[in-house]
Amino acid sequence: MRKSHPLRRAVLATAATVSGIVLLLSLKPGSDPGSAAAAGGAPPAAESVQGGARPIGDGTVTGDAAQTQYGAVQVRLTVSGGKITKAEAVQAPKGGQSDQVTSTSVPRLNQAAVAAQSAEIDAVSGATYTSNGYKQSLQSALDKARAAAPAGTGGGAAAEARTVTGEVAQTQYGPVQVRITVDGGKITKAEAVQAPKGGQSDQVTSTSVPKLNEAAVQAGSADIDAVSGATYTSNGYKESLQSALDEAGG
Repeated sequence: MRKSHPLRRAVLATAATVSGIVLLLSLKPGSDPGSAAAAGGAPPAAESVQGGARPIGDGTVTGDAAQTQYGAVQVRLTVSGGKITKAEAVQAPKGGQSDQVTSTSVPRLNQAAVAAQSAEIDAVSGATYTSNGYKQSLQSALDKARAAAPAGTGGGAAAEARTVTGEVAQTQYGPVQVRITVDGGKITKAEAVQAPKGGQSDQVTSTSVPKLNEAAVQAGSADIDAVSGATYTSNGYKESLQSALDEAGG
């Protein structure tokens, strides 16, 4: 009877081992990097409306604008009884194919936000960038609503300070958006989170916005004078400021 060569047996044994390892690896469930990117990473449980340290305050609150590859996304929430009753995108990518993506994805994201009562919602297929921006702005709105909620669960005392972002005002040179902090019924801080930029607009913005911020705090209202040489920026600022005041109930 013919004997097997020792080297041949070693080769066969090694091949069997490699085949077994490959088989085991093929049975291990893989992760979908696209899904992970679309989800944007699971936020901490404490950021959920239900699991937060504080409930969300009633009223209307607008999250910060989230910049995406195809344009800005910004979400506004209406909260009643500590629950999200309405979600809407006040800004979303537009123009060309973005119009179709926005029209199909945003209604689903709005519905998902109300259903989930948090920013832990699934991305809409084919609208990854819009979905990620939506969730980012949604979380910002939830954070603001939570900060504005009464301390404790009784709902007796009003929050000491509340930060509110007005709607975006479109001007000839770009959008203007104002955020204010209200404490004791007075504006304690005003800032432009969006303002015209690029070229000469950079200089106009850098000189006019600080003056407008200061005027808003001093006046405690949107009844402020336009800055000379910055008429469009001033008008957009006042429009967004009034929106923020309306939202704050001032």
